[in-house]
Amino acid sequence: MRRSLPVLTVVVVLIGLWYLLVIPMNAKWERDQAARAGTELGLGTLVVNTMGQDRPVLPAPHQVVVELWNSTVVEEFTGRRGIWRSGSLSNRSLVYHGLVTLGATMLGFVIGTGAGILLAIGIVYNKAMDASVMPWAIASQTIPIIALAPMIIVVLNSVGISGLIPKAIIAAYLSFFPVVVGMVKGLRAPDAMQLDLMKTWSASGGQVFRTLRLPSSMPYLFASLKVGVAAALVGTIVGELPVQQGGLGVRLLSGSYYGQTVQIWAA
Repeated sequence: MRRSLPVLTVVVVLIGLWYLLVIPMNAKWERDQAARAGTELGLGTLVVNTMGQDRPVLPAPHQVVVELWNSTVVEEFTGRRGIWRSGSLSNRSLVYHGLVTLGATMLGFVIGTGAGILLAIGIVYNKAMDASVMPWAIASQTIPIIALAPMIIVVLNSVGISGLIPKAIIAAYLSFFPVVVGMVKGLRAPDAMQLDLMKTWSASGGQVFRTLRLPSSMPYLFASLKVGVAAALVGTIVGELPVQQGGLGVRLLSGSYYGQTVQIWAA
């Protein structure tokens, strides 16, 4: 209980601040409506109305919770397209869109992690790769993904590759770089004394890698994986925006088209 109390306190404070921000953010529309109707708007009425607008500038926390409930449980178990009636997930459900995004994210994360580890090993053991690949890996991250994603999707679609793969490639593009940097640092973590000790034991290059370099790189690898999986999720959502074939990115885009801010926040 003592460990969870600080976390709960922060959550309660953030929710309270959220509710306080809802009032000034949504008050302008309520005042405009009252002015057009020629009526006076009391403070109590203003507060209540700002908490229940259909298309608020900033939705209240309870509105987001209700939208989450409606777009998951209600849609799947009472909707005619839901899993309860049709036997498959509804394409209007956040569960469906979340699984689409999750699948592309995990595939891209696995590809990016594998590529990052292999590149890091090559960079550490090959001076030519260290001099050539590493600068290009750094330069690749200077290109905005929002500009690169449509080009990747168009090129892959032109050769008949669509659906999950383009989004996974975009996710891999963002997730491989933290893994490369972390693994290179980790594989180079053993100091000269440890490497000299392995030489005195006549250890081969493979033995040095398995028993010294690889174990030393694990803390760096897991730290970079935390960054990589978040980057993969961002890449997947960005990749879903031009495709519009399902996913949280499509949900966000459709919400912005129709001014459904509650839907955007729920997604």
